[in-house]
Amino acid sequence: MPSLYTHFAAGALFPIHEWLKGHHSVAVRRRLEESQWWPAERLAAYRIERLRAFLSHIGTRVPYYRRQFAETGFDPARTESLADLERLPLLTKGLIRTHTEALKAEDAGPLARFSTGGSSGAPLIFHVGKDRVSHDVGAKWRVTRWWDVDIGDPEIVIWGSPIELGSQDLVRAARDRLLRTQLISAFELKKTKIGRILETIRRRRPRMLFGYPSAIAHIAGQAQARGIGMSGLGIRVAFVTSERLYDEQRHLIQDVFGCPVANGYGGRDAGYIAHECPSGGMHLMAEDIIVEIVDGAGNPLPAGRSGEIVVTHMATGAFPFVRYRTGDVGVMSERQCPCGRGLPLLEEIQGRTTDFVVAADGTVMHGLALIYILRELPGVARFKIIQESLEHTRVLLVTGTGFEKRSLETIRTGFRRRLGESVRIDIEQVEEIPGESSGKFRYVVSRVTGRG
Repeated sequence: MPSLYTHFAAGALFPIHEWLKGHHSVAVRRRLEESQWWPAERLAAYRIERLRAFLSHIGTRVPYYRRQFAETGFDPARTESLADLERLPLLTKGLIRTHTEALKAEDAGPLARFSTGGSSGAPLIFHVGKDRVSHDVGAKWRVTRWWDVDIGDPEIVIWGSPIELGSQDLVRAARDRLLRTQLISAFELKKTKIGRILETIRRRRPRMLFGYPSAIAHIAGQAQARGIGMSGLGIRVAFVTSERLYDEQRHLIQDVFGCPVANGYGGRDAGYIAHECPSGGMHLMAEDIIVEIVDGAGNPLPAGRSGEIVVTHMATGAFPFVRYRTGDVGVMSERQCPCGRGLPLLEEIQGRTTDFVVAADGTVMHGLALIYILRELPGVARFKIIQESLEHTRVLLVTGTGFEKRSLETIRTGFRRRLGESVRIDIEQVEEIPGESSGKFRYVVSRVTGRG
């Protein structure tokens, strides 16, 4: 049962905080908690109505889309299905960089400047209005309550974005204390500091963890290696996001912390897209988000087929994201979740396009084909695979007790079997493997361009 303080924080403190910031996330959350149970037909009709209004607004108020609609003869008022979006071109990071000013709505009001972490290239600068923030916060809040936790329950956040870590001023620090949230830097997960982090978690006894799956799994692995029990602390759920969640990470976190793992998918740019419910369904935040899966040429693919995830966020009227190429790869599902919510499902999120590697003969494969070679070897503590070119792949290895020299040849042989016998495999044994500038950790990075 939520504590009296949690009721106070979720029912009064946080709503006041949001009202002072000019957000309407409380009303959004209430609407979303109703609409998630609508029949599929009612939800579909609502989404079409919302899409029509959104496109009509940006076609009138956003210079970029006003010009684009006029040039193509697209009439938003005639939008009758979600498939009508296919008549519009895809939006890329390059287009946003080129047309930043023209993408701002003339009636936008104050906009906040945001940027992505740039882990796959140069950071993307974009702008966000209060309506978008309210809807993303409301959607996240709804998901939190799916797992029987709420704002105000003790929480530990393991994060690495400089945006959060660089903004811990007195006001933010006071807010976090009132809402019982403690931030731990994902940049501080070195062996010398893990003991202090584990003690912090044991002392605070949080109801929920939130962070990168690689970071939480690393902490869990260290607790397991040191024989430190973490399963009786009352943690109800570990929310993970911003990276691909691997099965091994899920099992490790569940075993060590004694709680389920709830996978989330989204980004600063594309918004709060999908989240796992207790029944295991990865639900789209469908009242705001439309997801398409497209092939390398941008053609829509049916459910069950793997392709790039393209997002239209209908609460971005101030700075629109319409058919935005996320660079992520996933699969839509046709099934319904047994939880009873009418929200459609993503069947799988396979990772970034740069999480895929290309063999010398042009065969494209997920990085898991290489990851499994390393995970099966004793003494491998951490690793990172960097495909520099079709002819050259580097492997960074942190090794410990049990690692044998002959394993180096096992790695080279296994990698060449998949990438090509002529490919140069360089293995570097290192003390630490740094994360990306955002604090995330990526097991595979491919710098090979031109993947279909």
